[in-house]
Amino acid sequence: MTERVAILGCGYVGLELGRQLRSSHEVVGVRRSDDGIAAIENAGFEAVRADVTDPESLSAVPDADWLVFAASSGGRGAEAAREVYVEGLRTAIDHFWSRADPPERLVYTSSTGVYGDHDGAWVDEETPLDPQTEKTEVLAEAERVARERPVEHGGHGAVARFAGLYGPDRYRLERYLEGPVTAGYLNMVHRADAAGAVRHLLTENNREEVVLVVDDEPVEKWAFADWLAEQCDVSFPPKQTTEERLADDSLSETAKRRIQTSKRCSNDRFRELGYEFEYPTFRDGYRDAVREYRQN
Repeated sequence: MTERVAILGCGYVGLELGRQLRSSHEVVGVRRSDDGIAAIENAGFEAVRADVTDPESLSAVPDADWLVFAASSGGRGAEAAREVYVEGLRTAIDHFWSRADPPERLVYTSSTGVYGDHDGAWVDEETPLDPQTEKTEVLAEAERVARERPVEHGGHGAVARFAGLYGPDRYRLERYLEGPVTAGYLNMVHRADAAGAVRHLLTENNREEVVLVVDDEPVEKWAFADWLAEQCDVSFPPKQTTEERLADDSLSETAKRRIQTSKRCSNDRFRELGYEFEYPTFRDGYRDAVREYRQN
């Protein structure tokens, strides 16, 4: 039997996941906007218009064996995040598991932001969560919903905690080449591996795992910026300490907490589950972006 997967919030990672699964699975991408529907169709799989906060609209989505919740709040504040990540997730779980043919499992895409600040120390799946902004508190709450609510319905829930996503359209070269670059660690994962991680959780029967999805090498931002400058054959960018960045009076409290957050995320657990990275480090992942920059 060919499993059907429904990707709710089929955006940057969801589109890549659909591309990876479409040859071996039935894939349905769910978005609420015209542009979103067009992007799914252009990626080569079925598109359905629905909104995770509207259970009636979810009736348009066909039954699925696997559910992926990758919806975004669109960069808005904590209340909008709660509406999508917590209330929307609950709505989606209750809707699909109330069907005569419910899903077998859910994968929810979260963020390593739930760990908060660890002053550059290593964190892994055993590290207690310490969200330090209202939005990351919402993400931590959503993780609990994703792990517990499907089980209440007889299903399974897994969580993929993404590090900073990069890849096509998200290399942000100018930010690091032009600076100023603030001190601290970067934890990154290429879009292909973020999607590959979700695919691995689905296809390898990792039904109730919580995993950090991050590449092999967290890197200090100053070192990354200098490496990138060398590769692009430009001067090293200006740099600033965390204290210098925080001296900007225009920063919001949320922005200040984000700047003060520094940690190194370990992927040992995910490696143990057998995942092989397409882009194990930023050096592999930025190769195409550097080549394109040098050609222009």
